[in-house]
Amino acid sequence: MAAKFVIFAACVATALAQYSAPAYKPAYSAPAYSAPKAYAPEPAYAPTPYNFEYSVNDPHTYDVHSQSEYSDGNGYVKGTYSLVEADGSIRTVEYTADDHSGFNAVVKNEGGYKAPSYSAPAYKPAYSAPAYSAPAYSAPAYSAPAYSAPAYKPAYKPAY
Repeated sequence: MAAKFVIFAACVATALAQYSAPAYKPAYSAPAYSAPKAYAPEPAYAPTPYNFEYSVNDPHTYDVHSQSEYSDGNGYVKGTYSLVEADGSIRTVEYTADDHSGFNAVVKNEGGYKAPSYSAPAYKPAYSAPAYSAPAYSAPAYSAPAYSAPAYKPAYKPAY
């Protein structure tokens, strides 16, 4: 049977080999793309240096802070700011920034008060634990139930 199948497959392959596959022809032509346009160069602006400063001292809200900053317009910035913390210390931050070394800040804390040293007292319970005595009643004594083994009685009689 296998020999018949091999012969049939060989005949089918020979018959199909006479015909060539049709050539592929696309239904439309590929679109033509133009080269991308170059970006316009970024405009060069003149350096714009600046300098500013402000401070706040509000006795009603205890908001006390200030800042000053200077820039040469070419990417170099130098400044400082300070504020009064809740504990009364003054935090001062002096910073510089440029294109080469990035942002660098130095933080200083001055003054304030130190928290008082505190040690927790040793634990002493307010009252002593209650003493429990055994219950005044006795539990009834139960004996384990006694079961006898069931007698084997077949329900039917075998035929042999």
